Amino acid sequence: MEVLWTGLSSALRGDINLVGHTSVWMFFIYGSAVFLLEPVHGIIAGCNFFTRGCIWAVLIFAMEFACGMLLRLIGIEAWHYSGPFSIYGVIRLDYLPAWFAVGLIFERLHDVLIRVTLP
Repeated sequence: MEVLWTGLSSALRGDINLVGHTSVWMFFIYGSAVFLLEPVHGIIAGCNFFTRGCIWAVLIFAMEFACGMLLRLIGIEAWHYSGPFSIYGVIRLDYLPAWFAVGLIFERLHDVLIRVTLP
């Protein structure tokens, strides 16, 4: 997802090569997300889509912030956001609509994968 996002973002800068990138650290961060997000999925399943989207956005922001700050403690800056909505360079508040949508999309993907892999 991140490589696709950064690749498409390069198009906005006029780069038709659509070069995307990430850090290997992100594999560990994304992988660890299952320990928080999986249990939450079941807990909020009965909520309306707006509430669920808000919860996903807040949780993604919280994880991104915590991971970014923890990495900095050991001298690693796997990403750096800039701009007026950036907080310490580790989250961008203007990404809220994206994280809202990503959370809801991942819910659906999760449900499809569960049906496919479990009888």
